[in-house]
Amino acid sequence: MIIAGFDWDAANVEKCQKHGVLIEEIEGLFESQPVLLSDSVHTGTEDRFIAVGTPDSGRHVFVAFTFRARRQRIWIRPISARYMHEKEVRRYEKAVTKVQD
Repeated sequence: MIIAGFDWDAANVEKCQKHGVLIEEIEGLFESQPVLLSDSVHTGTEDRFIAVGTPDSGRHVFVAFTFRARRQRIWIRPISARYMHEKEVRRYEKAVTKVQD
C-alpha cells in the first residue's frame, strides 16, 4: 500500500498532542518501521490500527490510527498518540529482539 501522507486537522492534532507527543514524532514513527496491529476493540464504522515503535526522538510512541481514502489516495489519519509506559516498552523491546534473532 502506498501512503500519500497524513490526514491532519485541528481535532486530531489537539487529541494527538494531548499527551505531549509531537506531530514530528508521530509522522517519524511511520518512517521507522513500526509494529502495526489491528485494533479490533475500537473498530466501529472504520478499521482502526495501532502503531508502536521508536521515531528519531528515541521515545517509544503508541499511535492509534486509521486509513482514509481521498482523491484516489490513501492517507494515515492519526486518532490519538501517547508515549508508551515502561511495561509496554519492555514488552515491545522483548518482542522486537525476538524477531531480530
